[in-house]
Amino acid sequence: MSIIEEKASRPTAPRPEPERVDGPNAATPGAVPLVALSALASAVLVACGGGSGETDSRLGAQAVGSRSAGAGTGTAVPPLSAAEAARFLQQAQFSSSAAEIEQVRAIGMAPWLAQQMAAPLGPTGWQWLMDQGYNREDIIFDSQYSDFMAWNQLITAPDAVRKRVALAWSEILVVSASGLDGESPSFAMAAYWDVLNTHAFGNFRQLLEAITLNPAMGAYLNTRGNQKEDLVTGRQPDENYAREVMQLFTIGLYRLHPDGSIQRDGSGRPMETYGPSDVSNLARVFTGYDLDETGHARATYPVAFRNPMTLRERLHSRLEMEFLGARIAANTPGAEALRLALDTLFNHPNVGPFIGHQLIQRLVTSAPSPQYVARVAAAFADNGAGVRGDLRAVTAAVLLDPEARQGTAHQAPTWGKLREPVVRCVQWARTFGAVSSDGGWRMHDWSDPSTALGQSPLRSPSVFNFFRPGYVPPNTALALGGQTAPEFQITNETSVAGYINFMENAIAFGIYGSSTSKLWVPSYDAELALSGDPPALLARLNLLLAAGALSQATLDLIAQAIASIYSTGANTDWGSQARVWSAILMVMACPEYLVQK
Repeated sequence: MSIIEEKASRPTAPRPEPERVDGPNAATPGAVPLVALSALASAVLVACGGGSGETDSRLGAQAVGSRSAGAGTGTAVPPLSAAEAARFLQQAQFSSSAAEIEQVRAIGMAPWLAQQMAAPLGPTGWQWLMDQGYNREDIIFDSQYSDFMAWNQLITAPDAVRKRVALAWSEILVVSASGLDGESPSFAMAAYWDVLNTHAFGNFRQLLEAITLNPAMGAYLNTRGNQKEDLVTGRQPDENYAREVMQLFTIGLYRLHPDGSIQRDGSGRPMETYGPSDVSNLARVFTGYDLDETGHARATYPVAFRNPMTLRERLHSRLEMEFLGARIAANTPGAEALRLALDTLFNHPNVGPFIGHQLIQRLVTSAPSPQYVARVAAAFADNGAGVRGDLRAVTAAVLLDPEARQGTAHQAPTWGKLREPVVRCVQWARTFGAVSSDGGWRMHDWSDPSTALGQSPLRSPSVFNFFRPGYVPPNTALALGGQTAPEFQITNETSVAGYINFMENAIAFGIYGSSTSKLWVPSYDAELALSGDPPALLARLNLLLAAGALSQATLDLIAQAIASIYSTGANTDWGSQARVWSAILMVMACPEYLVQK
C-alpha cells in the first residue's frame, strides 16, 4: 500500500454505492519528461512521509468569521494564521494567493465566503465560445471546444468559489462531453456548465429543474425526444433519467438517517428507496420534452442547446403516475406533472444527507463524520429562515463546519481527501499566473492516465462520475477499515507516473494544445527571487500550494535536493529556473500535498 493510501480518509458509516467504474482512458497528447526533475521528484516521493506543519485551526467565533473576543468568556480569539487561511481557501476554491490569504485573515472566513457567494456570475462558458468564434458550420459536430471553455473557466474566471462549487456539482449531476453526439456539443456542454454556475448558490429545487430541462442532460440521459407509451408498437418511455435522477441526483439507493447512515430493516438489510415500479412510473413524467428552437440558427447561434427543453403535450404520457408514495392523476398536464414530481424528489428526507455528504467529499474530506453530515443536512432542510434547499447555506455549512476547520491536532491521521488531478492542475495555473500563449486556451481532454492528468473537466467516463462516493480501494489497508477514498478510483501506478510527467513538463515549459498554442507561466518572478535560499522558497510554496501541511522533514529533504542543483544566484539562469521548477514539482508530487487536510 502506498503512503498516499495510508493518509486517505476514513468513513464512519458505509456508503451505498459500492460499484466500481473504470477511469477514463481516452488517448491524448503526451508530455515530454525532464529526466533530472523526474529523478528528484522520485526521491521525494519515496522519502516524504506523514506529518503536517499546519497549526490548529481556530474554532468557535473565528470559524464563523468573528475577530472579536469570545462573548462572555473574556478570552480573545487567537488571530487566524496564514496557514489556516490558505487551507480554507484551498477548500473553498482552487488556490490561495498571498493577497487572498491576508484578506481572509483580515475579515474572517465567513464574511469572505459570504462576499464570494454574493458576487455576480462571471463570464459564461456559452459567451466565451461565441466570442472565440466557435459558432461555425465546419466544427459543428466537434466537442473539443468545450474542453477549451472548461479549462478557461476554471483557470481565469474571477468567481473562483462559484467555479469550484460548480465543478463539484458537475461530478454529482453528471453530463459528459464524451457522451454527447450530434449538432453543437460544445455549446450544449457550455450551457450545462452555465446552469451549474447560475444555480450553485441558489436553491436546489431550481437547480434540479434547470438540470432536468437542460438539453445536454436531455441528450445524455435520454429525456430529449422521449415519448409516451404506445400500446400498438409496444413502446415505453425511456427510464434512464428517471432512474438516475433518483439514484445519483437526489435520494440514492437506500433510505438514510439524517446523518447519512443507512436505515436497515429488522433483519439488518438496507432499506431501498425505490423499486422498478417507481422508475417506470416516474419515467412517464419525463416524456414529451424536446429542443426549443426559438431563436435558433444552425451553428451560428445554436440557442436550441441553451434554451430549456420545451414540452410537446401530445407526446407526454397521460397515464397515472405513482412513485415514492406520491400519486399524479391521469391526464395531468405535463408541466404540472413535472412540478409535482420534482417537488416530491426535492422534499424526500434523503436529499439533505445524500447531497450534503457528496459536497463534503468534493470540497473537504472523503469520509466525514455522521455529525458533520447531519449538520450539513440540517442546513439543507432549513437555512435558518425556514427555507429548504438553500445552496448558499449548504455550501457555508460544508466549508465552515467545525470538522472542516479543525486543525491537525484534532484530526485523525486518515482525515482529508486526495486532491483531484484537475484541481491540482488548476491550482498550479492560478497560483503562478499561467496564461494562454495565443488567448485560445487550447487545453484538450487530458484524461489519459499514462501521458496526461488522468482526468479532465466535464469528461467523466459515465454518469457515475470519475469515481464513486462509496469507492474503497481494494486490497489495501483502506479496504480493511472500509475507508472510502473516491479519488483513488482513478489512481494507480500508471496515473501517478503520468501525472508527475505531465506536470513536470507543464511547470517548466507549459501545456501544449498545439505546436503554436500552450498554457504556460510567463515568469516565476517571486520564486526565482528566492532560488538562492531553498528554505525560504519552500516556505512560500508550502503555504501557497499545501497550506503549510508539509512536515519539516519533507521540507528539509526537498531543500537538500534543490540545493544540489547548480545556481549562480542570477534569477534568469537555467540553474535558478531548474531549482524553482524542481521545488514546485516535488511539492506537488509529495503525499503531504496530494492528500489535502
